[in-house]
Amino acid sequence: MAQTDEFGEELADFVRRVAELKTARSVPADDLPTVLDAAIFELDHVADQLWPRYERLTARPPGGTASAAQEHQLLKAVFQLLPLPLALLDRETVVRRLNQAASTFTGVRAGYATGRPLTGFLAHADRSAFRGQVAAVARGEGDRSLTVHLQQRPSVPVRATLTALRPSGEPRTTVLVVLQPAGHWDRMPVVEGTARPLPDLAETTRHAALMDLLDTMTTALLTVPAAEALDRAARVLHGRFADWVVADTASPGLTRTTALAPSGKEAGLVADQDPATCPLVVSAARGGSTALQVRPPDPDAFGHDTTGAPVLVRADVTSLLSVPLTAPDGTVRGVLTLFRSGARLAFSMAEARAMDTMSRHIALAMDPRG
Repeated sequence: MAQTDEFGEELADFVRRVAELKTARSVPADDLPTVLDAAIFELDHVADQLWPRYERLTARPPGGTASAAQEHQLLKAVFQLLPLPLALLDRETVVRRLNQAASTFTGVRAGYATGRPLTGFLAHADRSAFRGQVAAVARGEGDRSLTVHLQQRPSVPVRATLTALRPSGEPRTTVLVVLQPAGHWDRMPVVEGTARPLPDLAETTRHAALMDLLDTMTTALLTVPAAEALDRAARVLHGRFADWVVADTASPGLTRTTALAPSGKEAGLVADQDPATCPLVVSAARGGSTALQVRPPDPDAFGHDTTGAPVLVRADVTSLLSVPLTAPDGTVRGVLTLFRSGARLAFSMAEARAMDTMSRHIALAMDPRG
């Protein structure tokens, strides 16, 4: 570390001297040889001194010594095994690391969360404030704490405490986030030496409902001809899982086959719509992945109804899922688009994953070869 600091000081001095040389360009012509000699001296200094030292510093193993590397591994293990939910973020809230407790607490696997913004797992109303506080901490403006809500459990307030860290090997300051139920420590008793939250009744109920939906969908797909599979799947999802369900086939071209809404009149607004005018459907049909949006930012993403109004605005869509029905060979056989509207809870990541599983089963059921 001392060698690195010394190198940094010498480099800073070099930069200051170069700045002085730049101001010397206005000296009289007779004095220019002296300035040129000084510039050549500085270039020699970089080539002979600074560059070799830089190469030696960058060639050292992380941590500088074997003991430091062992300590680094120990700290990583401690991070993973601490009972507190912890996440390491960059200044854009992208998850660099998520420990086991945080994975359990949020219901999101560490491998899935890494590389994605943590704001995507928060309630929509909390995202802007959380993003701003993380950026402030990363800028060095001090530790912060705020209350947020997880998308999967929007009724439970979560206290997020933020502090800046500069781990070895990281090029920029990262932000350590500690998550804990706000005012609910009594619900986190010590079990076998580890603090774990008690099961949440509402979450357990939602999980049971999701498993029941998967069972109903599987039963329905096993009992219908291939030509009716998509329509039957749409009717299983309508009402119990989504307020609106729109189904389109993708072979040979996009064709609307089913439109289900809270009322027949509302369904008629999109039943005759050309799916090729719906950017979300077109994107999914081209092989895109499942799209989950909360408070969709683009009102035109699902095109317009027969009156010319944006469908997402007319339907008061608060969250949506657009799911390609992809066969094992990669062929997209259709697209299912699901809307929730009004005060209904937004689609969660868990529901999106379940819908991704059902989409593969629907695609298989649509194969006329059985």
